[in-house]
Amino acid sequence: QVHVAESGGGLVQPGGSLRLSCAASRTIFNINDMGWYRQAPEKERELVAIITSGGSTHYADSVKGRFTVSRDNAENTVSLQMNSLRPEDTAVYYCKVSANLHVYWGQGTQVTVSS
Repeated sequence: QVHVAESGGGLVQPGGSLRLSCAASRTIFNINDMGWYRQAPEKERELVAIITSGGSTHYADSVKGRFTVSRDNAENTVSLQMNSLRPEDTAVYYCKVSANLHVYWGQGTQVTVSS
């Protein structure tokens, strides 16, 4: 059973934009934090942005001012709007959902920023 599924990755030129979406299964209740992480080749997975159930957000310094995280609690979805993309943003982006002491990860979606 797929609990969390991402979509929206792809290839974009530097300076371009992409929007990632993540849908958590309707069988997951009492969701707390929802967020995005990324992992570039030969690097550790790192936090990109998270948003709490109350709407508070936290961003990695490297994406502040360029990325915006948002969520729809009624639909169990979280999105990541990425603007002014840079080659160093290239990575597999993962959605993470925390609920009832459980953590659910998506399969990841590739984002490649290249000319």
